[in-house]
Amino acid sequence: MKRESLSTPVRLGTDSVKWGLFGDDVLPMWVADTDFRSPTAVIEALQERVAHGVFGYPLHPAELRELVAARMLERYEWKISPKDMIFIPGVVPGFNLTCQLLTKPGESLLVQPPVYPPIFNAAEKANVRNIRAELVRQADGSYTVDFDALEASIESDTRCIIFCNPHNPVGKVYSRQELERLADICLRHKLTIISDEIHSDLVFSGCRHIPIASLSDEVAQSTVTLIAPSKTFNIAGLSCAVLICTNHELLKKIETASHGLLGDVNVLGLTAAIAAYRDGGSWLEQMMDVLEGNRDFLTDFVLKRLPEIKMHKPEATYLAWLDCRELDLEEGPHKFFLKKAKVALNCGDDFGDGGQGFVRLNFGCSRELLTEALERMEKAIRER
Repeated sequence: MKRESLSTPVRLGTDSVKWGLFGDDVLPMWVADTDFRSPTAVIEALQERVAHGVFGYPLHPAELRELVAARMLERYEWKISPKDMIFIPGVVPGFNLTCQLLTKPGESLLVQPPVYPPIFNAAEKANVRNIRAELVRQADGSYTVDFDALEASIESDTRCIIFCNPHNPVGKVYSRQELERLADICLRHKLTIISDEIHSDLVFSGCRHIPIASLSDEVAQSTVTLIAPSKTFNIAGLSCAVLICTNHELLKKIETASHGLLGDVNVLGLTAAIAAYRDGGSWLEQMMDVLEGNRDFLTDFVLKRLPEIKMHKPEATYLAWLDCRELDLEEGPHKFFLKKAKVALNCGDDFGDGGQGFVRLNFGCSRELLTEALERMEKAIRER
């Protein structure tokens, strides 16, 4: 297959949330989509579907089910059936719906902050209590789990955990040993694992993603896994995700609960997902090369030119978690860099406990844009 090169089209004036929210003079290094043009195979499939000219209610195509099952086996050695999944408009609706199905008002949900804001806020939407087992930041900036503290935090009415692997925002890829210990705790306390694995395709060399449900049949029966082609192939705006659960009784309950609430995946989202999973491999390899190069450049730049900022090289995702606490900025780093450097970053406060004084930077862009953003940040620090 011919290796496809990446391009970064101009996104200003395209109704992009990332590029349109803060104004033309601000470099957007925040919301988690990339600036790369999606795979040619995806674009051509969409053009063909649009040319057909009819956009009625779609079936959930058997081909997509088979592609997802084959992908899980080939990439992660996880054997699932095409019958073990449903298609939904997004990972966030998926974990919110599942959480609300499994809990009653007043019960509790376990999360591990700092974590993706919709995960941190899921308890509020379900009218349940948010039990927080904070990740532990090490001296080198990496994060670990205090499993004793996590288990001690579980209460008699804790029904589930929303688990994020690879982790957003800290870029952690959980090891098999960590997954096994977490799964053991969840099984003993009868917690359902709602596993957000949307970044599972975006793991850098030297690390390997393991779906927690692949550990054993027993773990799989208590796990709902959520994936999507959206981050992988930069098609988030087409709203297609996959909910996988080998416990068909639970899967049926989720599917039934979704009726009239989530709606079906639109026909273009399904079309794009099929093309991406079937023909997007070469493009993904190219993007991972670019992302890994950007990650290494960013890590080196921060170390040498922004010594007041600390970061651990992410093992996955195109998101960097920057510790700006040494800068001691009265207004916080998010507001400081937006105002003084004209660089938009995600505010660490939004990620819950352990996020204060941090920002999240999206390096899924051209090297030129990344360099300019970092140089603006450096200048703002020197001139403060």
